[in-house]
Amino acid sequence: MNTRNLMLFGLVGLLFLLTGFLQSWNLALQVLNMALISAVMALGVNIQWGYAGLFNVGIMGFVALGGLAVVLTSAAPVPEGWAAGGPRLVVALVMGAASIAGAVVLYRRMPRGRLRGMAVAVWLVAGFLLYRYLFDPAAMAVEANNPATAGNLGGLGLPALIAWPVGGLLAAAAAWAIGKTALGLRSDYLAIATLGIAEIIIAVMKNEDWLARGVKNVISLPRPVPYEVDLQKDPGFLALVADWGFDPMTASSIVVKLAYAGLFGLVLLAIIWLSEKALRSPWGRMMRAIRDNEVAAEAMGKDVTRRHLQVFILGSAVVGIAGAMMTTLDGQLTPGTYNPLRFTFLIWVMVIVGGSGNNWGAVLGGFLIWWLWVMVEPIGLWVIGAITYGMPDGSWLKTHLQDSAAHMRLLTMGVILLLVLRFSPRGLIPEK
Repeated sequence: MNTRNLMLFGLVGLLFLLTGFLQSWNLALQVLNMALISAVMALGVNIQWGYAGLFNVGIMGFVALGGLAVVLTSAAPVPEGWAAGGPRLVVALVMGAASIAGAVVLYRRMPRGRLRGMAVAVWLVAGFLLYRYLFDPAAMAVEANNPATAGNLGGLGLPALIAWPVGGLLAAAAAWAIGKTALGLRSDYLAIATLGIAEIIIAVMKNEDWLARGVKNVISLPRPVPYEVDLQKDPGFLALVADWGFDPMTASSIVVKLAYAGLFGLVLLAIIWLSEKALRSPWGRMMRAIRDNEVAAEAMGKDVTRRHLQVFILGSAVVGIAGAMMTTLDGQLTPGTYNPLRFTFLIWVMVIVGGSGNNWGAVLGGFLIWWLWVMVEPIGLWVIGAITYGMPDGSWLKTHLQDSAAHMRLLTMGVILLLVLRFSPRGLIPEK
């Protein structure tokens, strides 16, 4: 990494330090933790777009699947829900998967013709009817079990850290299913398909209460770090903060955020190390060759579709890990908060501004854009307040400017994106 790149990272680090000194270290660490998660998401998108040129705008769906994995893995099981209809739900899901697998086998084994189409259709209709016969009563029974606080099956009750790789595996499995059907499409159609599938994933999570309580949310998910209240009751911790002259409540919050930052930082470093190794390997050179000229790569004997599927799965798995980390940090799963602006558009801005095709650029973009996303609105309110300080109360211009301050965040993102595309179209740290 050259001096210019180090200076860019130093300037971004200075923004976080200034936030701590001028506002509060609690806020600075809170922004830092989400910046670390955003950087991991940007790395996943960079693997797909920067390595292979895959235009995936369904990032939101893979983030949500990572969050769902935390509930399925770490949440405590609900014995009453399982007793009401859990086994029947599992049988129904297995039957549904078997129906799809059987249809694929029929399609491949039978000779082409009208008989094959009729056989596959009859098989699918029969499988769907059997699936609904088993699934609907079981789902209703589970959701009727104390819906105010439960109404779902819960999870496996495993440690929170195990949920992070599980989130990657769940997102990778979804990416494999999506890639098998959508990666043969042209780039613009692939974008439409991934966006639609992401919306389907969110709709399922919102409406299937038996899975993760839908829009009623799952709260009090386990954490891999201590709770603040537990630290405040620990005599050793209280004695330590007393020696340093810190307030126990503030100190406990900072310690917890530092612990999260350490865990997220380790994950980010591991992923960027693996990404750099992959990028510099023969596999990485092959992926860039496919990205730059698919026809020439295919003429050299490379299976372009298979490699696209491979890199699509890898990038989605990284995004799924980030989604699981975010849900663990929040301590709850709220499907209603997943929206394309935050979990698709903003991640793409991070990759474009940082530098597509460069892993360090994606990380830089993740830190810079997230800091701006959080801090621009309060800074905008302060700037507008300073500008309108001398204006008389009730002035239409003062009222208009104050009402417009809330939109500074979106305006700033658009301006930054335009400036980068105009003066540094390859990003702040471009691909070599």
